[in-house]
Amino acid sequence: MVKPRPGNPKEKFLREFGALNTHPVNDPLFKDGHFFDPQDLVQVKYEMIRKVAKENEPVSQAAASFGFSRTAFYKFMAEFEREGIMGLLPQKHGPRKRHKLTDEILEFVKDLRVAEQPFTISAILREVESRFGVRLHRRSIERALKDEKKTAQGKKNRESR
Repeated sequence: MVKPRPGNPKEKFLREFGALNTHPVNDPLFKDGHFFDPQDLVQVKYEMIRKVAKENEPVSQAAASFGFSRTAFYKFMAEFEREGIMGLLPQKHGPRKRHKLTDEILEFVKDLRVAEQPFTISAILREVESRFGVRLHRRSIERALKDEKKTAQGKKNRESR
């Protein structure tokens, strides 16, 4: 494991953006610490790929010396081939945005919430599944309604200025 260096601004930056490498790097390039930084995850991934591609180092040997598995190497390689250096940047996991709760369903949910007899979340879930054939989690609806409320409040505040 790479030891943190207190007060290192680059380490702080890398940590903030999820690009701090915590894997042990045993490759000779990273030993002197002048140019190659074993804490820079993007640089480590790139150099590992370059070792295999340009120096014909076996994948298993390169992966081991850079602190990764062969599976991780092939994943990084595919990302690099697809997106270039940007593919080596850390990615957030999971969906990027709501994918089941469409604008149409959200409008339907809002209509149910402002009806004469407002629906409970459980009842809304049943209505959405019945009408749209989509099964949602209760937290998806709760978050969406909370976001809508914040958006509406923000608009109201801007208009009152």
